[in-house]
Amino acid sequence: MMSDWIAIIILGIIEGITEFLPISSTAHLLIFENWLPRQTDLFNIVIQSGAVLAVLPLFPERLRQFVFQWREKATQDYGLKILLAVVITGIGGLLLDRAGFKLPERLWPVAWAMLLGGIGFLVIERWLSGRNPRGPVTWSVAVAAGIGQLIAAVFPGTSRSGATILLMLMLGLSRPAATEFSFLVGIPTMLAAGGLKIFHGLRHPTEGGVPEQWDMVLLGFIVSAMVSFVAVKWLLGYIQTHTFIVFGWYRIVLGAVLFLLLLI
Repeated sequence: MMSDWIAIIILGIIEGITEFLPISSTAHLLIFENWLPRQTDLFNIVIQSGAVLAVLPLFPERLRQFVFQWREKATQDYGLKILLAVVITGIGGLLLDRAGFKLPERLWPVAWAMLLGGIGFLVIERWLSGRNPRGPVTWSVAVAAGIGQLIAAVFPGTSRSGATILLMLMLGLSRPAATEFSFLVGIPTMLAAGGLKIFHGLRHPTEGGVPEQWDMVLLGFIVSAMVSFVAVKWLLGYIQTHTFIVFGWYRIVLGAVLFLLLLI
């Protein structure tokens, strides 16, 4: 049997690579949990938080703007748009929670989401061919980012970054601008979810009769953070001169493989 710490490192690597790439970390974790020891919801949320925290140093100019230029109208405007997207996501998430929504843990919806998301990227990139989108981050873009995150929360395999980036590209943002805004919206969203899960885990340490293995949670957090930093740094450089077509094809191929495995 595989040692727990090896499984945790593998899951941390998977999370770190897939959290911000538009290929869905939820989908990949669900897929690999068919072969690896199943982890708690708290573990999955916390390693996502590790991946999220790791990207903060990759936006030094934006962070410097928020810290030292927060009185400027442009900074306040950008920050309020991030806040709007986060509020839309938060309200939608609370409504889903109140309604008793549980994320489906079967691979059929994941396969569909991977396939349709991949087709979406190819269609949008074909539509953008020959264009040079340079639109600003508008209030409509902020609303679209919030809606994109909610779509990803309901349909496993959609990808938070994938859904939000696709919607923002359709609204005229450049790839780098759409990617940056998507990531900055995801940071407070995921950290808030992670904080709530940790608070609940500390208040109810043996819920379900099984105490949380905090040493394994910490290991997964560290691994996902380190890998996420490298993956996002690569992606930010890649999209300066490339489209998202490669991710579209990756999603289509993985979706097709999942369908084949499910049908066999």
